Amino acid sequence: MSKHIKIDIDALRKIGWDHWDPIGIRQFDDPAWRNNAADEYDAYLLQAANMILQGATCETVAAYLDEIMSDSMALGPPSEAVHRASLLTAEAISAYLQIDRASF
Repeated sequence: MSKHIKIDIDALRKIGWDHWDPIGIRQFDDPAWRNNAADEYDAYLLQAANMILQGATCETVAAYLDEIMSDSMALGPPSEAVHRASLLTAEAISAYLQIDRASF
């Protein structure tokens, strides 16, 4: 029987903003604007978390995040630095999920 993992979206948002943030939401000083954009990456980060929970490697998840940036966000091909940010994001999500699973 599989366990359902409760994923804290605020924790994923912090990871996304700390490591990934491809459109630069955290740079805006206006709290109202940031609050309106808070969920901008939710679907992508939740998909990344689900991929990891299903056994995907961090490199595979990073490639997914790179594809989102280049295709869905139309930001062009990722540079090496951007790919490293995607990989750090995947690794941070994986680490978060390991901690979360240990509490069950």
